[in-house]
Amino acid sequence: MDQWTRPKLMGVLNITPDSFSDGGEFLEVESALNQARLLVSQGADIIDVGGESTRPGAMRVSLDQEQDRVIPVIKAIAAELDVLISIDTMNSATASLAVEAGAHIVNDVSGGLSDPEIFAAVAKLDCKYILGHWRGHSEVMDTLTGYSDVAREVVGELAEQVSMAVASGIARDRIIVDPGLGFAKDIKQNWDLVARLDELEKLSLPVLVGASRKRFLASVLNQADPASVSNPRRDVATAVLTALLLQRKLWGIRVHNVEATSDAIKVVEALKQSESAR
Repeated sequence: MDQWTRPKLMGVLNITPDSFSDGGEFLEVESALNQARLLVSQGADIIDVGGESTRPGAMRVSLDQEQDRVIPVIKAIAAELDVLISIDTMNSATASLAVEAGAHIVNDVSGGLSDPEIFAAVAKLDCKYILGHWRGHSEVMDTLTGYSDVAREVVGELAEQVSMAVASGIARDRIIVDPGLGFAKDIKQNWDLVARLDELEKLSLPVLVGASRKRFLASVLNQADPASVSNPRRDVATAVLTALLLQRKLWGIRVHNVEATSDAIKVVEALKQSESAR
């Protein structure tokens, strides 16, 4: 069988009052640093620090608000922990300040569409760039779900943004793509895309997947009232889906509960090793 590479685990650290699952929990630097310590102890390879919620319906925050939330936390993590740091931002100015503060990766869920300056800014930075599939901000994204073939169109739209990023000076070997589960996709489209993630291999780029705790997972557990599904139940569903997705070639998995997903990966790893030894 092909050599299997363990995906990187990206732990979510939202410095926001309104994120859908952990909003308001880590607004102070010390509480955020404590959570980063926990995520690292559970096996996180990357801490993804975000200062603006991207849940459906969330309103934008100012650059000053976003930067006041994330920059002190990035500095604190960089000073203490031996872990890669990602800045979850759509803004070029925040990306530049975050890398200066110690971030190694810019995770742009908008794939360059929100801020036309972000490609030029990232081109000047010494960092990786995660380019996500996106069609519009949180307040409108649920109205932008028109697809005839979701997997092919996501790949096509990602390819277009990758070409623009490279043309702007970002080396292709710095780019990771994210299919944007939950962004401008309804429940059925998310599942269709998950089932056909192998389509992303046509881009010949590393792939990050972020399904953690999202609505399309909760809808399977309680179709009538997905919002009522607790985070622990969503975490189990996330870990199960991750285990199944490890059949694909994934660079990374973005999750809120690192421990549950790390355990799932370890089980898959043990099975693959036993299969290889036969």
